[in-house]
Amino acid sequence: MNTVKQSAQAFDEYRGLLFSIAYRMLSSATDAEDIVQEAFVRWLQAGEEGVQSAKAYLSTIVVRLCINQAESARARREVYIGPWLPEPILTSPEVVETAIQGETLSFAFLVLLEQLGPLERAVFLLREVFEYDYPEIAEIVGKGEANCRQILRRARQHLEQHRPRFAASRERQEQITEQFLRASTSGEMQGLLNLLTDDIVFVGDGGGKANVPLKPIHGPARVARGATGGLRFFAGIQTHLAEVNGQPAIIGYLHGQPCGVLICEIAGERIRQIYAVANPEKLHWLGKQTA
Repeated sequence: MNTVKQSAQAFDEYRGLLFSIAYRMLSSATDAEDIVQEAFVRWLQAGEEGVQSAKAYLSTIVVRLCINQAESARARREVYIGPWLPEPILTSPEVVETAIQGETLSFAFLVLLEQLGPLERAVFLLREVFEYDYPEIAEIVGKGEANCRQILRRARQHLEQHRPRFAASRERQEQITEQFLRASTSGEMQGLLNLLTDDIVFVGDGGGKANVPLKPIHGPARVARGATGGLRFFAGIQTHLAEVNGQPAIIGYLHGQPCGVLICEIAGERIRQIYAVANPEKLHWLGKQTA
């Protein structure tokens, strides 16, 4: 077996982990894949000699690339047209090992993570989601262990203040999402109103390339009117329920290609937040997964 093939096999052992880290760091499957490919190139160039831990070495490359990417992405988002949302990905129960891993794939949590700086986000994810030890984290991010503990404490405190509460069961999420789809496509205004909390918010991401509102919409009456009228996100296209980012979602298809994703965040028995992604640039990865 030649050295390149051996190196490739060693890398493939950690490819899934590296993608998982990069996706949560950047909220973009496309960017995460680019980061993983860059890490693979650097891994081949470096060779395995002198590398004590492939996992630590590759994690360091990916996290540092992600930190740099996240810092430049923030500048680009300042000129983004309308609200910015994560890039959706299809998931299944098999892709997450723990409850917190599933939670940190959700749209609500990825949006929440955007409030952290890139370094805070890296330390939080490495410790809380992927269970790296503090010495490993310190080596990866180039900070002292004590500093990393402080960074993690600040990140936890910040996230706990805004963390969603009252999550519904998976079965209930799916039921309510189905009810929302039926009510919105049939124009059942009262049925929709019964599904929405008093503080419901609709957030749509079209990136200036799709017909979605450029500002969040607040309140059950406005959201319900939008769902049965101007926000008829899925009018005239095929719709399917699927698991997206670890939760039930509605995917719209046009000519066999995804043209929109809608995710309902449930609080108790009603919908408290609706995320809609229609920017075609953010649906390429979903298209690859469903091809």
